[in-house]
Amino acid sequence: MNTTDNISELHPLEPFLPANARLLMLGSFPPQRIRWSMDFFYPNLQNDMWRIIGHIFYGEREHFLSDDRRHFDKARIVDFCNERGLALYDTAVEVIRLKNNASDNFLQVVREVDLPALLAAVPLCRAIATTGQKATDTLCAVMGCEQPPIGGCTRFEYAGRSMRLYRMPSSSRAYPRPVEWKAEFYRPMFEAEGLLQDTPAELGREQNV
Repeated sequence: MNTTDNISELHPLEPFLPANARLLMLGSFPPQRIRWSMDFFYPNLQNDMWRIIGHIFYGEREHFLSDDRRHFDKARIVDFCNERGLALYDTAVEVIRLKNNASDNFLQVVREVDLPALLAAVPLCRAIATTGQKATDTLCAVMGCEQPPIGGCTRFEYAGRSMRLYRMPSSSRAYPRPVEWKAEFYRPMFEAEGLLQDTPAELGREQNV
């Protein structure tokens, strides 16, 4: 039997909200713990988020992998997010898994994120990125705004703040595109929000101009 008898599941992680955060990235909801390779966001080794970011910022898609390539290196990821001002959480804080898997297609959102509370904790943040269709659907329902196209940006006012909403492609391999293809959607967002500065990858690009 592949249902979960409609038992709701609370988010297992606290929001990651550096005081210097300029960008808040919101996914849908973490996979089951059996799929985790670390105790942090985008923990599934088959999810390519940290490969996308490694490729963009360091020119090395495996930059955030552990030496044995079996886990993501949480300490390195946390240091990166703190240094760059990248906040992380999800658009749902309580869900029901309609099937016993990690697919967003079978997630029923019971309770959405308290967006004003997140934004209050990151006063420098002026941009939100959703990382997949489920996250975009949930957040736009909360905010009552139109969805931007994939890779696009919409401006909106929320909780007394002028904000930008970016809609990014999913980093899940269920969305079957190469890391490099997805990275070219994420790169302009990181550039526009000031996170992509003085990194090895960018310095190399400048030297080759």
